[in-house]
Amino acid sequence: MAVQDIMPTWVGATAKQIARGVRRGDVSATQVVADHLDHVARADAELAAFRAVRGGEAVTEAEKVDEQEDLANLPLAGVPVAVKENTAVAGLPTWNGSAAVRTPVAEADHEVVRRLRGAGAVILGVTRMPELGLWGVTDDETGVTRNPWDLGRTPGGSSGGSAAAVAAGLVPIAHANDGLGSIRIPAACCGLVGLKPGRGVVPCQLGADDWFGLTEHGVLTTTVADAAVGFQVLAGRPQEKLVPPQRLRVGVSLRSPVRGVSPDAPNRDAVAAAGRLLAAAGHDTVPADPVYPTALGLQGIATWFAAAAADVRAAGLDRRILQRRSRRHVAFGEWAERRGYVRDADRAAWRERSIGFFADHSVDLLLTPALATVPPEATSWSARSWRANMLANIRYAPYAAPWNIAGLPALVVPVGRRPDGLPVAVQLVGPPGSELLLLGVAGQFEMQAPWTRHAPGYPRVGTGSPAAA
Repeated sequence: MAVQDIMPTWVGATAKQIARGVRRGDVSATQVVADHLDHVARADAELAAFRAVRGGEAVTEAEKVDEQEDLANLPLAGVPVAVKENTAVAGLPTWNGSAAVRTPVAEADHEVVRRLRGAGAVILGVTRMPELGLWGVTDDETGVTRNPWDLGRTPGGSSGGSAAAVAAGLVPIAHANDGLGSIRIPAACCGLVGLKPGRGVVPCQLGADDWFGLTEHGVLTTTVADAAVGFQVLAGRPQEKLVPPQRLRVGVSLRSPVRGVSPDAPNRDAVAAAGRLLAAAGHDTVPADPVYPTALGLQGIATWFAAAAADVRAAGLDRRILQRRSRRHVAFGEWAERRGYVRDADRAAWRERSIGFFADHSVDLLLTPALATVPPEATSWSARSWRANMLANIRYAPYAAPWNIAGLPALVVPVGRRPDGLPVAVQLVGPPGSELLLLGVAGQFEMQAPWTRHAPGYPRVGTGSPAAA
């Protein structure tokens, strides 16, 4: 690949740098968007991060930002943003991961898209995901989305296109959503910051019932500051500066929620490195293992199945049009519903138990691995068997799902690289309402051990760039 930097350029700048430059008049939103559209045109052919790019429409929207007289209250003024393709963007179909489940052109934006636009963001396009958002890998019959850090590896899923776009600098910030790990898994695969807010903090309104209330909207970014801005925009909150938290007590656990699946050495080492960063920031760490009951795993899998069945039924789809793996998944979901395996009481019990964990162990947060092993290969998983997809997903990404079932906020933050050069990350989990606390701790990690913001070979901010000023 020959991705060349063009100087001066705003490709590689953070969302905060861009918004500040647009507000000050250092650059126009139109120029920023043009820079990013050019980069997308050159780089996305091999990544397949975008399903659709809104070239002319994005330029027109950027011009409207430039025409506004007062930009002072726009935290994302002129910032190019990508939206995951299961979330309505006016004027575009909502693909939901494949042509088979695509819905007609949306007449109005989803609420989270409306909030992004209201903050001054320009929607550059929509990013790819696996069919119905079911998998931790991203592909369909039209393309395989690839990890910019290693084109032979997946960027994760289901927000894989959003993660690939941010990691390659195609956009500084991308919308994502997370039903059983779909923000945090791609963040870990691609070396990004990914926060899943707690239940009800951001309006969801996806599919039949937000996957039984498990799904939350969020953003993927290269910096903690951008993650904080994006979270507060989506949550409809005033912009609040992150404050480094005072002394915390953080529980540390390597225990896997899935029996027989354990973290490999690089992921264990990542947790140890994060523990050292916590200590250097003045926090205390103690061993504290959540007790993941067998029933939790069964409930999580049954909910995963049943959510697919509910979404297909609500959309009036014939499951025979789905990919083979999705058809099997939906069939198991219908079976789980008939047998009564998806129970509100079970999810409520795990939520209560999870909230109690922090008091029982006298800890403020929980630290775990983000992944168990290296991301799977980037290939046509949609043509493979349901069993192959299930095993690949469960073996590499078991740590995210419990916190969707509990409805607790959880964040993934990079802490280094694996021996093969891929990023490695950890997960921080907190009690209800701890989103800014999680971001504050992640900011302390970033200050002590800054990570490489973009995959090698992709544009970064250089000394000749106005964004570096």
